[in-house]
Amino acid sequence: MQPPLTSRDERGPTGFSRRLTLAAVCAATAMLMLDIAVVNTALAHIGRSLNAGLSGMQWVVDAYTLALAAAVLSAGSLNDRFGRKRSLVVGLTLFTVASVGCAVAGNIVFLDAARAVQGVGGAVMFAASLAILADAFPEAGERAKAFAAYGATIGASFALGPLVGGALTSGFGWRAIFYVNIPLGLACIAMTVAGVRESRDPHRRPLDWPGQILLTGGLFLLVLGLLRGNTDGWTSAPILAELIGAGVLLVAFLVTQHLVRHPMLPLRLFRNPSFTGAQVAAFAISGSFFAVFLYTTLYLQVVKGLSPIEAGLVYVPPSILLFVISGASAQLLRRVSLRTMIVVGLAFVSAGLVTCTLADTDSSWAVMLPGITLASIGTGLFNPALSAVALGHVEPHQSGLAAGVNDAFRNIGVAVGVAALGALIPGHAVLGGAPREFVDGLHHALLVGAVLAAVGAVASAVLIAPRMPAAEPVPGLEPVGGTPILAEAGA
Repeated sequence: MQPPLTSRDERGPTGFSRRLTLAAVCAATAMLMLDIAVVNTALAHIGRSLNAGLSGMQWVVDAYTLALAAAVLSAGSLNDRFGRKRSLVVGLTLFTVASVGCAVAGNIVFLDAARAVQGVGGAVMFAASLAILADAFPEAGERAKAFAAYGATIGASFALGPLVGGALTSGFGWRAIFYVNIPLGLACIAMTVAGVRESRDPHRRPLDWPGQILLTGGLFLLVLGLLRGNTDGWTSAPILAELIGAGVLLVAFLVTQHLVRHPMLPLRLFRNPSFTGAQVAAFAISGSFFAVFLYTTLYLQVVKGLSPIEAGLVYVPPSILLFVISGASAQLLRRVSLRTMIVVGLAFVSAGLVTCTLADTDSSWAVMLPGITLASIGTGLFNPALSAVALGHVEPHQSGLAAGVNDAFRNIGVAVGVAALGALIPGHAVLGGAPREFVDGLHHALLVGAVLAAVGAVASAVLIAPRMPAAEPVPGLEPVGGTPILAEAGA
């Protein structure tokens, strides 16, 4: 007989189990973040190997992040229903199998399709990760340390991705960046099975199929239109149809979320200004700093002539600093408000992107380093604080849903940012050897990213509360008793 569904296993987590849980979640998250960033230094080689243009290379990034963003909301609800541990194992398995498909791809279309499958697996993993941590670390102090480690993993993995990708590409070819996921994925599965305890929401919520279809279609058309705009012309009928269609589908998605009984994105969550501010902040940093990584890395290789591993080495000093700052944030969270850390973090990102515009066709590659360092400092402050706010206004049984919403905004930011910022850089300048045009476009992309980060900082200052209150049930969502998440975080 199957045991009755409960919000968590009856056994409390031991110290060893907690450590293994944290290791499993951080390892899985590192693999996910590396696969967003690791391809950056390999894109030029992928393009030449598979005869792909700039749009095809952009889809290597966007197929992954778009699929992740579109699926993560439903994944959060499914994880709450069927169990976060079980879902993490399923997501890891799907991600690992899709990595094999990426590694053996013979053309850019197959590679992009396999990347999309990776994104779906990543969505399940992302949505489960924060919910698992919230269950394993119920006390605010311990949870703050766990979130600091989680935030350090996100930032350091993303920043180290170019170095890892460069080393693998230079040493073994671009396919190695996907083959390496096989042993990593198997190790994560083993740690999850051994150390993570099961937790779930006992209230079954049906999947919102209309919402899922509308969101996926709207995001796909939006990114497709942005990626093809320079090639087909922004006033051409296909581009206008794609952008208008995207707007119609996304508006229809919001309408359905208001009308259906069990929405995948409960709009009631956004009645809390702090929760709304967290999503705006997530989109801002992802659509600026994380999205522009692709183009700064291409600058280092295409304009400055660095090899993949040399380009990756440029990011090492900022990566170390980011990791140290993220790790130290657990102590900062006891003295500085979450809002302050998020606002200051985004301000550093904005300043860093502006500083990066000092890099030019005839400057040294080192001119890029101060700006990347400033943005990395900001990211180190930002990530742990954002995770705390994202889960700070829901009860534990709703943590999978809240994590899914936050991860969706993160990855929508990357997908839209890569497409929108890339629209400012002429494709022929990347592939045809026109460094002046490429750098001019990169400067425009950096400035637009800086504005987005600054807007995110202002919005966060206005929306996010200076102190985290106790979590309250979201009206319209079935409440289950439990300790409020992060009731004391930031106090």
